[in-house]
Amino acid sequence: MSDQARRPDSSGSPSIAQLLTGRLRSKLAAGVTHLTSGSGPMLDYSSPPGDPGLFGPDSVCWKVHADFTSMMTGGISALLLQALHPLALAGVWDHSTFRVDILGRLRRTATFIAGTTYGNRHDALALIERVKRIHLGVTGTAPDGRPYRASDPALLTWVHVAEVSSFMTAHLRYVNPFLPVAAQDQYFAETARIAEMLGASDIPRSRAAIEAYLLAMRAQLVASERTREVVKVLMNAPAPSVAMRPAGMLMLNAGVDLLPDWAQAMLGFERHAVIRRALTRPGVRLVAPVVRWALVNGVSKRARRRVASGCDVDPK
Repeated sequence: MSDQARRPDSSGSPSIAQLLTGRLRSKLAAGVTHLTSGSGPMLDYSSPPGDPGLFGPDSVCWKVHADFTSMMTGGISALLLQALHPLALAGVWDHSTFRVDILGRLRRTATFIAGTTYGNRHDALALIERVKRIHLGVTGTAPDGRPYRASDPALLTWVHVAEVSSFMTAHLRYVNPFLPVAAQDQYFAETARIAEMLGASDIPRSRAAIEAYLLAMRAQLVASERTREVVKVLMNAPAPSVAMRPAGMLMLNAGVDLLPDWAQAMLGFERHAVIRRALTRPGVRLVAPVVRWALVNGVSKRARRRVASGCDVDPK
């Protein structure tokens, strides 16, 4: 393409190439964000000026949660891991529409993570209170006869650890494999604050504590018929469009690949693990830069501008 095609014309209007590039970026951004938006409350990440939310831009969670691709694969991995806990699964089975709206569940989780990480303080606290109210109605009896309630502190800890451990694994694999252990520890300590506000107890707050917790929990995990049904529904989740189907399949398989080996074996994914690893890891590394380019106005960027704009506000 010539320099003339790249430059604005003499009137200052964008060139054809710039218009096409902008249109492509907008289309990609719309397709990507459709996977994780449109469910739950609408949040304003751009105001009020100067509001750092619950963590602020210097926190590790602002860095870890900023990459859409790693968070998407981590979220899928977390759902699969959570499904191995009989009581966590019972709540989803009895009180969720996952069979007909698995993308809705992903969107709701994404909204909560994004809102509590990057939202202003008022919105973040409102999201937490909203989820706590929902949890109060999620009660019942599991197939093994044990009662369950989503507000159970130990169960909340399991759900939290499955999420944050999966997000960190995805970040280390696809964003920054050299993140220092001290920064990882800080991430787990920061995000434990949200779990605590939801009512969790005995929350592991370091990488070593997370690993010890997962090891201790393995005896309680079961791959039941219900678990396999959830896996089937998730792995056959419809793409928002035909064009997004290849990327969707890549994300789903990358989520499986993030699981610990023992979890993959429990869920029946170990048979093709080597092939999956060989295809998904290079695939995600090719797709991720394109997604980052498309999300020029992503949530984390809007939040950073919100905090920075506070410096320009007249204190009077």
